[in-house]
Amino acid sequence: MPEEPAAGIPPLAGEDHVCAECGLSYPDLPLDTARAIIGSLPGAVDAVAGSASPQDLRRRPAPGRWSALEYLVHLRDVCVTYTIRLHRARTEDRPVLEPMLNDLRARRFRYNDRSLEGLRAELAACAAGLGDEIERLKPADCERVVTRLPGEHRTARWLVRQAAHEVTHHLEDIRHCLAAA
Repeated sequence: MPEEPAAGIPPLAGEDHVCAECGLSYPDLPLDTARAIIGSLPGAVDAVAGSASPQDLRRRPAPGRWSALEYLVHLRDVCVTYTIRLHRARTEDRPVLEPMLNDLRARRFRYNDRSLEGLRAELAACAAGLGDEIERLKPADCERVVTRLPGEHRTARWLVRQAAHEVTHHLEDIRHCLAAA
């Protein structure tokens, strides 16, 4: 019998995930394209949020929803976290990954108090670092496995696709936040 997921931690999407909201399909996403999506993050942020006021960036569209700024800081953390996860997938035998604990991070590290100006350089550096780690993948590395919750086994290929999905999906979330402002 499969073990229950840890309380409050949602399960990871599957290797064959197709997002009903943003349309990104993991099976149809080549790693080069995923890397390009991640590499485009700094320019996409400028295009989506570049002219927004600090008030608009911090405004939450509804109770329990993140602001555009909170999504942007989350994307920085996604790049950092997935760089480390991918490195561990390449260099360790079946590493067990820590959950990101997104809402805890957003509260404790005061995402909504950040400045977009300071965050831009961090996003660029972190997206570049993740791109560098993706570039180090050899074809055999793509099949290396990581786990997070009991019963969750994902490949290094999935890690790259998941990071690209986070970028794609959350840029749309940011657009919606700013459109509601």
